[in-house]
Amino acid sequence: MKLVAGLGNPGPKYAGTRHNIGFMAAELLAGRSGIALKKQGHQGVYGFGRACGEETTILLPQTYMNRSGSSVGSMCKSLGISPGDLVVLHDDIDLPFGTLRIKVGGGHGGHNGIRCIREVLGTGEFVRVKLGVGRPAGGGDVAGFVLNPFSAAERKVLEKVLELAVEAVEAIVALGPQKAMNEFNNRAIDI
Repeated sequence: MKLVAGLGNPGPKYAGTRHNIGFMAAELLAGRSGIALKKQGHQGVYGFGRACGEETTILLPQTYMNRSGSSVGSMCKSLGISPGDLVVLHDDIDLPFGTLRIKVGGGHGGHNGIRCIREVLGTGEFVRVKLGVGRPAGGGDVAGFVLNPFSAAERKVLEKVLELAVEAVEAIVALGPQKAMNEFNNRAIDI
């Protein structure tokens, strides 16, 4: 069993914001895999099914970003998911928009959702798909930047970015994280 958790903030106020790109990618994966995200529990919305021939649960924590670990930890415990079978999709301001990086382990990099998951699980040895959203121009307010919608130029290619993220998760599930890293870590969408 694999657990794919897309990070974001719940509610219409945050839908379509840069901070919710993890939600968006997980929802696209669910749609492509025929997994209905209709169950509620573990402080999230989730569904069970198969992705790339593997039993997979897709989870959207509804705890707000900085408390994501409560939902992810509860689901991991309930399903008996080891850290190596957890894939977390999240935004990353240190990567340009249109870029993704697959990583196993490492620090939280200032991301509060990842920080919370690491604290709850007691380890950072899970798979991360870091989706670049870039930084605000001129060193502006990062919190305001990630909580705002994508620009018009970004929205034109957002679907391609999300599709790349889904392909990366499918490769992680089918081939393992190392082969997926080799295939996806140098790819980006032209803006």
